Amino acid sequence: MVKTQHAYLKPLVRSLVAIALIITLVLGQADGALAAIKGGGRIGGGSFRTPSPGRTYSAPRTYAPPGGGYYPGGGIGFPFFVPTFWLFGGGGSLFSILIFLAVASFLVQAFRRNRSGEELEGYGPGSNPTISVAQIQVGLLAEARELQTDLDKLALAADTSSTAGLAQVLQETSLALLRHPEYWTHATTTVKQARLASAEAEFNRMLLAERSKFSRETLSNVNNQLKQAPIDALLVGDTAGDLATTGPSEYIVVTLIVGTQGELQLPKVNSPEDLRQALGVLGGVPSDRLLALEVLWAPQADGDVLTREDLIVEYPNLTLI
Repeated sequence: MVKTQHAYLKPLVRSLVAIALIITLVLGQADGALAAIKGGGRIGGGSFRTPSPGRTYSAPRTYAPPGGGYYPGGGIGFPFFVPTFWLFGGGGSLFSILIFLAVASFLVQAFRRNRSGEELEGYGPGSNPTISVAQIQVGLLAEARELQTDLDKLALAADTSSTAGLAQVLQETSLALLRHPEYWTHATTTVKQARLASAEAEFNRMLLAERSKFSRETLSNVNNQLKQAPIDALLVGDTAGDLATTGPSEYIVVTLIVGTQGELQLPKVNSPEDLRQALGVLGGVPSDRLLALEVLWAPQADGDVLTREDLIVEYPNLTLI
């Protein structure tokens, strides 16, 4: 009886051991794939909830002409102003009254338009303007090491606490990419239009998708909070540097994510000329319209590279140009 049970259990145990080995190998390979990009860099800042850093909100002005008054919210109060007009010898002719009413109406409408513009620019009460959330990704050959150096220097020195500083980061990054067209291999553009209430969620979704591709951020400057991984931490257990001599199938990927007021149009990228145009449009966003910016690049550490397989797996939307 015991021998019979042994004979029955033996192949079952072997099968379980084989299955366990297969699961271990599969999970080990999956972990390696999920952490294919060992380290990335990041520069960013801005806000959708309040006026962008560096921009102040001006409360609507109210006007009170001499001898007159104003109604709530600003503007000229006709009940108070008309008697004043009569008292100062304006006359009682119908023509004079009509002229006065036309001028007063023009002033009221002009003030209302001005007030509405201020609320839109400073996110005044009830405003929900259209926001564009745009993304450009550029894949370059790993020979563009100078680009990595430029982005590292920018991260260390950039002021990411103000819109002026963020606009400079956007311009410098766009310019750095435009200076290396000979290394461009892949690119893609995405633009989503959303109201202010939902634009932040779209921006964060794009950002989270890109950040999740890094096993860690080895250099970051976000809202003027500078963080840099120690050199020892970059080297311990990091085998990506061994890929540096494997051949030309090595890449650098730079991603720009921008939130800006108003509608922004980027061309679909199918050629280097399309990419040049898209970078020019994005880099030209003025600071007074810029809400938030994120620049991410991988790899960041010296000696770390992306293989062709990494590029295909992590950036499937990139188009060969």
